[in-house]
Amino acid sequence: MKFGVVIFPGSNCDCDCCRVVEQVMEEPVDLIWHEADSVDGYDCIILPGGFSYGNYLRAGAIASHSPVMGAVKEAAADGKLVMGICNGFQVLTEAGLLPGVLQRNKNLRFICKFLHLKVEHNKSAFTNACSPGQVLRIPIAHDEGNYYVDPKVLAEMEEKGQILFRYCDADGMVSAEANPNGSLGNIAGICNREGNVMGMMPYPERSAEEILTSADGRLIFESVLRHLKEL
Repeated sequence: MKFGVVIFPGSNCDCDCCRVVEQVMEEPVDLIWHEADSVDGYDCIILPGGFSYGNYLRAGAIASHSPVMGAVKEAAADGKLVMGICNGFQVLTEAGLLPGVLQRNKNLRFICKFLHLKVEHNKSAFTNACSPGQVLRIPIAHDEGNYYVDPKVLAEMEEKGQILFRYCDADGMVSAEANPNGSLGNIAGICNREGNVMGMMPYPERSAEEILTSADGRLIFESVLRHLKEL
């Protein structure tokens, strides 16, 4: 299985993702410059966190028009797996590959801390190594993580199982108190209708090894590998 990690000007978690794929999961990975016009040969493409183009227009807005995104859209249409983490999630919504938008955090402040996520189900390519309702301890670090989508679209997403992760407390209780940024329905991660494109605000690569105080994020990468091997 081969992974590709896209680098936009301002990406800062590209090497973190590469480390997890190459050293933790022991799979081959390449860095892909944003001007590339092809992502052929990759089974999973990761759009990492950071501040693409400095977020000068709107988080992810400029990056969504980078040449590589045309190739990413084609790969997604062909069924290849695409993961967007934090800024990568923002890029995917701006590119129209995922529904909704990411707005400023409700408290208008940058938030960086470990928190808990509830796994909604394990029927996706990104959660199959988890248990339904499992609580993961994974960190966030963002200023624009307040997810919003039209309520009618949200109802369809709920029905089709597109909600993958919600913010919760350590016991798995989803509540306003456990919501760090004001996201609609405590949503922390979603996928598209086809199930091959995923975006999440928390950073699984920052919690994929025990030395980081949590290895729960490794389950997301293990899920991807399990899905690819089954294919």
